[in-house]
Amino acid sequence: MLQQFLHDFGYFALFLGTFFEGETILVLAGFLAFRGYMDISLVVVVAFFGSYAGDQLWYFMGRRHGRAILARKPRWQAMGDKALDHIRRHPDIWVLSFRFVYGLRTVMPVAIGLSGYPPRRYLILNGIGAAVWALALGAAAYHFGAILEGLLGNVKRYELWVLGTLLVIGILLWVRRYLRNRRAERAERAAALAHAEDTRPKRPEPEAEREHP
Repeated sequence: MLQQFLHDFGYFALFLGTFFEGETILVLAGFLAFRGYMDISLVVVVAFFGSYAGDQLWYFMGRRHGRAILARKPRWQAMGDKALDHIRRHPDIWVLSFRFVYGLRTVMPVAIGLSGYPPRRYLILNGIGAAVWALALGAAAYHFGAILEGLLGNVKRYELWVLGTLLVIGILLWVRRYLRNRRAERAERAAALAHAEDTRPKRPEPEAEREHP
């Protein structure tokens, strides 16, 4: 049943997951490939196209609406400014490697597009970066299954436990990042309100009435 479900929907789910931000789903797919439920070559190819397509979209969105996108949230604005600083100093290195830096997967392509990085050069280097990322992470997850089998013997007995653990880890990482972003946004809004209160012009106090003889 699991094998049929993954055959019907697994690669599509992998494409969607890597299109948006898919480290966890790629690790899960790599392990499932080791167990024989998916094909590791297809996993790497689908992860490549998902990651590549998603980051191309964010890049062109950054070229056209970069400032508007980053201005939607104070945290995105701060991260975008930081990303722009990195890109100006080492543009090609960051285009190749930003997928491996936690938390920059979405903001960095927007910042790259906003920076004026050449589209044709991004098309090529982004493809190289996506290929290395998909191959490295997919292969690491595949060999993780082999290591588990060496430690535990017959992995099939623990299959559901391993899959459940990977899913829980992915959910916990997502929740942790979501809560951290929410805290950062609340702190930034509070700081902005405090700054607005400090800079607001104060009304002059009414002068004391003069005493008449």
